[in-house]
Amino acid sequence: MPKKAAGTPATVLLTAEKVPHTLHQYEVSPDAPNYGALVAEFLGVAPERLFKTLVADVDGRLVVGVVPVTGDLDLKALAQAAGGKRAALADRAVAERSSGYVRGGISPLGQRKRLPTVIDDSAPGLDLMYVSAGRRGLQVSLAPADLIRLTGATVAAIRA
Repeated sequence: MPKKAAGTPATVLLTAEKVPHTLHQYEVSPDAPNYGALVAEFLGVAPERLFKTLVADVDGRLVVGVVPVTGDLDLKALAQAAGGKRAALADRAVAERSSGYVRGGISPLGQRKRLPTVIDDSAPGLDLMYVSAGRRGLQVSLAPADLIRLTGATVAAIRA
């Protein structure tokens, strides 16, 4: 009997919370230039619906920023939204260790250590948004309100 693939912490959380969601597999190298745009194209979704999850250091504490792949994270705006003064992207190893996920697969959901999360203010206007499901090659679509609720996120203009 074939072994069933185990879910990621993100998909386990969504299932446990009975949140409507859909998983979407894709094949794009995480090292490809314009990674997010390529993933959106592969999935056939508008790139402004696809969000990337970035871990930043805000005044010595880690904070998660979730922004559309069509833009960059405005570190100054993230710091302000998180109640801090300065932000810098966290070192890759620090982000991976804290989240429990690898680069290209960091999800805002089900992180090893729940961090303060800020979601860009473009998300609530969407019916569905796409974020990493916790593994490279796997996205999850869900209602922005569900992502905001499950992460306890602040909503602010944080895209550059």
